[in-house]
Amino acid sequence: MRRALAPALLSAALVAAWQLAASSGALASVLGLERFLVPSPAEIGSALWRDRGLLGENAWVTLRAVVLGFACAFATGVGAAVAMHLSGLVRRSAYPLMIASQTVPIIVVAPILVLWFGFGLLPKVVVVALVCFFPIAVATLNGLRSVDPEAIKLMRSLDASRAQIFTRLEAKAALPQLFTGTKIAIVYAPVGAVFGEWVGAGAGLGHQILVDNAQLAVPRLFAAVLVLSAMALALFGLVALVERRVVTWR
Repeated sequence: MRRALAPALLSAALVAAWQLAASSGALASVLGLERFLVPSPAEIGSALWRDRGLLGENAWVTLRAVVLGFACAFATGVGAAVAMHLSGLVRRSAYPLMIASQTVPIIVVAPILVLWFGFGLLPKVVVVALVCFFPIAVATLNGLRSVDPEAIKLMRSLDASRAQIFTRLEAKAALPQLFTGTKIAIVYAPVGAVFGEWVGAGAGLGHQILVDNAQLAVPRLFAAVLVLSAMALALFGLVALVERRVVTWR
């Protein structure tokens, strides 16, 4: 309760200040905009409730792409990290390419994926996977390589095999960093899904944001952003809960 009280009070103060500034027109005046372009929290909450069905349908479309893309990134990221850890040749060959791949903006790759795979679910899943892959792979690899060399020597002195050293020592030692990379990735996963939907989609929160922007439905646009943020927070909390159950010694 003590940890939750401070951010709750700060959030309430910021929302109250936003409500006062928006309802009085002061915020629109400072930004040099029309008042209808600067909705108050009350107007956003009203749009959130009024269009809950529409927002819920689009949120489900985005959530499906997020979950599938994250699952693919988790499997490939952990697999790539294990392969690079176990094989020096794989690490020397693949690690520079993996870093170089991050220099290409995902917003540039997304249109190409839409051209290749169409306007369905697949390009969004691939975009999310590309966004999430790097933090998971790098964090897992660093965790695997952070094991105390003395502990490995001790395992070898007890006649442990390479597989036993990996499963009983290295894999467990890498779990904290694996979850750190996973929490970073899960927060960025909805952003990747929105990028994919901006390029080409008929549904999803990213598509809805574009529609609302074109129609100047600003309160509903902010409501869609709020739903997207709540989705990322919920997924982050779920990963943190799994971490507490798995990494019990941290």
